[in-house]
Amino acid sequence: MSSKLLFKLAARYPGWGLLTIILGLWGGVFNGVGTALIAPIILNILGIEFDLQGGPPIMKAIMSPFNSLEGNYRLAAMAGAIIGLIVLKNVSNYISTLVGSGLKRRITADLREEGLRVLLDVDYDFYTQMKVGDLINRIGGEIGRAAGEINTVLGMVITVINAFVFLIMLIALSWELTLASTVLLALVAVVNQYWIVRAKDFGKRVSQLSKLYSVGILEMLQGIRLVKATGNEDREYKRIEGLIRDREFADFQSQANSAAIGPVGEVTGMVGLMAIVFLGRMFFNEKIEALSAVLLSFLILLQRLLPLISQLNRARTSLANNAASADIAKDFLRRDNKPFMKNGSITYQHLQQGIHFNRISFAYPNQSHKLVLDNIDLYVPKGTTLALVGASGAGKSTLADLLPRFYDVNSGSITIDGRDIREFNIKSLRKEMGIVSQDTFLFNNSVSYNLAYARPEATHEEIVEAAKRANALEFIERLPEGFDTMIGDRGVLLSGGQRQRLAIARALVQDPDILILDEATSALDTVSERLVQEAIEELSRERTTIVIAHRLSTVQKAHQIAVLDGGCVVEVGKHEELLRKGGYYARLYRMQFAQQPEGIPTRDETLIKASHEVRTKLNSMIGSIRLLADELVDSPEEQTELLEESYSSAITILNTIELFENSAKMVR
Repeated sequence: MSSKLLFKLAARYPGWGLLTIILGLWGGVFNGVGTALIAPIILNILGIEFDLQGGPPIMKAIMSPFNSLEGNYRLAAMAGAIIGLIVLKNVSNYISTLVGSGLKRRITADLREEGLRVLLDVDYDFYTQMKVGDLINRIGGEIGRAAGEINTVLGMVITVINAFVFLIMLIALSWELTLASTVLLALVAVVNQYWIVRAKDFGKRVSQLSKLYSVGILEMLQGIRLVKATGNEDREYKRIEGLIRDREFADFQSQANSAAIGPVGEVTGMVGLMAIVFLGRMFFNEKIEALSAVLLSFLILLQRLLPLISQLNRARTSLANNAASADIAKDFLRRDNKPFMKNGSITYQHLQQGIHFNRISFAYPNQSHKLVLDNIDLYVPKGTTLALVGASGAGKSTLADLLPRFYDVNSGSITIDGRDIREFNIKSLRKEMGIVSQDTFLFNNSVSYNLAYARPEATHEEIVEAAKRANALEFIERLPEGFDTMIGDRGVLLSGGQRQRLAIARALVQDPDILILDEATSALDTVSERLVQEAIEELSRERTTIVIAHRLSTVQKAHQIAVLDGGCVVEVGKHEELLRKGGYYARLYRMQFAQQPEGIPTRDETLIKASHEVRTKLNSMIGSIRLLADELVDSPEEQTELLEESYSSAITILNTIELFENSAKMVR
């Protein structure tokens, strides 16, 4: 099965494969003729007389160009011919190797490009079931090892051609000895088969351990903050160390098995060669002196053939080792066993009327028995905001994921201006949707690159304007290189609020028709939440927006609020209407704003503590500002430290004021 994949890819470059075979054929002919001349020249040097009149026709044909020469001239011509033929053979093999390596590189690139296209085309659900480390191992290591098989196969083709040339010459010299040699060499192949079977098993184990190692390393790096926060460095070290040692031991076993094939083949081959010598003496006993050149040529050709047999055995071992990688690569590149969403043909333009979730129901793939959403019916007019609220697991994020077609509904339909979204081209639809979630992803690149990612053609002026509207311009200008500052992996060099504001600025640059906000402020502190909420209000202006939130304070201005519970819509209305109903939404609201949990300080205690905190921080800030104003600071470092202390005090004061506001809400 894996060979079919490789030959199918090799068929894309028929010229390369044909050139490799032709060069291998010429190399085999040059090698065979040059080897056949070695025996006569040795006998000439030793002064041993030999007569080819009764010998095989092939020897007569090889020696015919030199029959007219005598003495040292004949010897020199034969020596020159041998050297010339061997040079031609090595030149052919060298060019053949280069061609084969070029073909391997092209096939490797083809496989990886095809794998990359699969990863980009496959549905989002595929990634919920796969580990990223496993995918990286497949597209990197496994595909590389699988593509390496093409070099092995080409090497086998060249070796077979050389062996075939030698075999033809051996048959032409003596079919009896050739038949006996074939039987003996078959016994050698049977002995080597044991090692080849073992090589395939070792190859599977190496591939499996390579996958576990890649997954383990990636998970450790992705969770390095948690590892360090919990003091589990030694535990992770031991876990990964075990995977490293298991993989290296399996690799050692595989190499030891491969290394054993050469010595075993050489020993069994030498035994076979000695047997051929005795058989030759038996067959040519009566005319051993006359046919000494023939017998010696046969033995030399056979001696040159034995390494080719060993090469074939090593190549078979290599194929067996990489068979698991080839199977993994083939399965990875298959499309019939992966989910691909059907694409529509209509290019999405702009929302004119509204979005209708028309009695939709949905269950995640492979969990069709468990509906996550059941008979949802909601309409969002153009330019309005729909807020989705409810307990965790109610189906809010799932409902939002259906709009950009991360999944398709099981029943019902989602329509835009009366047209089912499945009729639209997916890319054109998603390009008009801006998504800002709690888990903001940023590339390890510059601020400008991240802001313009959704619309690379955006000008610098547009990027700056978007950053300003998202309350992000001030902190961006304070970065070491401004908009050209590298922000680290996933934006690790920025705070949570800064990352969220960059995500909002990115959506502003994109200028989407429809906006989806999924818990965009749930993990932020009070100050950051205010800045991000202001940016969200700017972003949402005159757009059709779907907001998912746990904090009900962020959705009170929504045009309509849909309350979800257990995958069903239990209430729909505006904030005031839902409070007056006294239903599920009202209970959620009271839980967040009215109830005083056990162990929380009383209102008076909170006010006293907050007042003391404000006075303390104000005194500290006033003192720092006075030192700066009177120029009593000795160094720029001290000046920076005082500014940072003042900034920290200001943030604390803002947080404390928030306590007063919450207290006032409790009173109301």
